[in-house]
Amino acid sequence: MSNDRRRFLKSSSYALAGLGLSTVVPWEGLAKSKNSVGANGKINVGVIGINGMGWSDLSSIMKIPEVQVLGLCDVDENVLNRRKLELAKDGITATTYVDYRKMLDNKDIDVIIIGTPDHWHCLQMVEACAAGKDVYVEKPIGNSIQECNAMVAAQQKYNRVVQVGQWQRSVPHFVDALNYLRTGKLGKIRTVKTWAYQGWMTNIETKPDGVAPAGVHYDMWLGPAPKRAFNPNRFHFNFRWFWDYAGGLMTDWGVHCIDYGLLGMDSKFPKSAIAIGGKYAYPDGAHETPDTLATVYEFDGYNMIWEHAQSINNGPYGRDHGISFIGNNGTLVLDRGGWEVIPDTKRMEAIRLQPNKGNGLDFHMRNFIDVVKSRNMSDLKCSIQAGAHVATVCQMGNISYKTGDKVSWDPAKSRFNEEKANALLSASYNNGYQLPKV
Repeated sequence: MSNDRRRFLKSSSYALAGLGLSTVVPWEGLAKSKNSVGANGKINVGVIGINGMGWSDLSSIMKIPEVQVLGLCDVDENVLNRRKLELAKDGITATTYVDYRKMLDNKDIDVIIIGTPDHWHCLQMVEACAAGKDVYVEKPIGNSIQECNAMVAAQQKYNRVVQVGQWQRSVPHFVDALNYLRTGKLGKIRTVKTWAYQGWMTNIETKPDGVAPAGVHYDMWLGPAPKRAFNPNRFHFNFRWFWDYAGGLMTDWGVHCIDYGLLGMDSKFPKSAIAIGGKYAYPDGAHETPDTLATVYEFDGYNMIWEHAQSINNGPYGRDHGISFIGNNGTLVLDRGGWEVIPDTKRMEAIRLQPNKGNGLDFHMRNFIDVVKSRNMSDLKCSIQAGAHVATVCQMGNISYKTGDKVSWDPAKSRFNEEKANALLSASYNNGYQLPKV
C-alpha cells in the first residue's frame, strides 16, 4: 500500500470517527463485492458535493453490493480529482462533473446524494426529484422554513424516495431508548434538554478577501447565495458559521438532537421559542452565527431546552452532545455512545449505560436503498417530512435569536404571530437563481 493510500485511509477514519461512525472504510474489495450482483440489479449513484459528508455518505452506500457509483460532482476540481483518483485505485470508474445539472441529465443515474452546503440543498433536491432521481439529502434540509416547505412539496409532486441524513434515526440504541421512555417509568416529563458542546470547533480568525484557488468554480459554489468576494473562512467546512449558507450549530447539530427530543415527546411544533446568545467565546472571530446559544421551546406541559457552545466539551452530564428526558422519577440520558437512566433518589432503579452497537450511517443507507427498491415510503427512517419538521423547529430558534424577541407559532397558518419573524421565513435567492416553484 502506498503512503498516499495510507494517509487517505487514516484521514477518512478520523473524519468518520468524529461523526461517531465506524472507522472501517473497506475500499479494498469493493469492486470485487459488486461483481456478485447481476447487472439488472444495479442501483447507480451520483454524488453532489464530495468534500465532507458527501464523501462519508458515498463511503457508506458503496458497502451495499447492489450499488455502484457512476458520477462525482464538485465545484472544487482539486477535491473532485482527488476523489476520482481514490476510486480509480480500486478499479472504480466514475464520470466527474462540475455542474450538477449535467449529472442530473445522465439517465443512467438512479440515486443522487446531496452533500453540498446547506444553501444548495433545496434547489438540488427539487431538481433531482424533477429529473426522476431518488435522493439522499444531507441535513439540515434547507436554510429557511420556506425551503423546507418547497422540498416537501417536491417529494410529494414527483413521488420520489427522499431520505434525510439524520442517521441517528437508524441507530438501534436510540430506538431502544425511546421505547423505554414510552413505558412511562420516568414519570411525568417536564423538561427535555438537548445540546451540542463542540470543543474541537474553535475560533476562526479574520482573513482578508482574495482570489478563489485555482480549480474552484466560486460562482457555482455561491449559487443562490449573495454575491461576495472569495474568503477562505467561508469556504468548505466553515461555511456553516455564516448566515448566507447555513445556521450555525443550531441547525448543524440541532437537527440531530432536537429531532430525538421531538420524537420522544411525540410533539409537532412549539407554541413559542426564545433564544439568547452571541459571540461570547470569540467576539472578534470571523464567524457570524453565535458560538454560545440557549433556546427555550414552549410546548404543552413541558419545555425543551437547546444549548450549544463552541470550543467547550463538557456539556450536561459530562457529554459533548445529547438529549435528556427529565421526569418525576428519573432522567434518561441519550447520546451517540449509548443511553442510561439516572434515578431521582429511590423512586426508580438506575439503568447502566446501554452502549451503541453498529454503524448508524450504514444502517441509514441500507434503509434508503431498501426503500428505493420497495417504493414503500413509509419504511423510510427519516423522510423529507421528518427532516422538514425538525429543521423548521431549529429555524424558529435562529429566527428568535436574529430578531432578539420571543416568537410564537400559528400552526394553522404555518406562520409566526410576529411580522418581524415572518420576514425571516423566506429564502433569499440571488445571481439569477430562483426558489423552486413546486
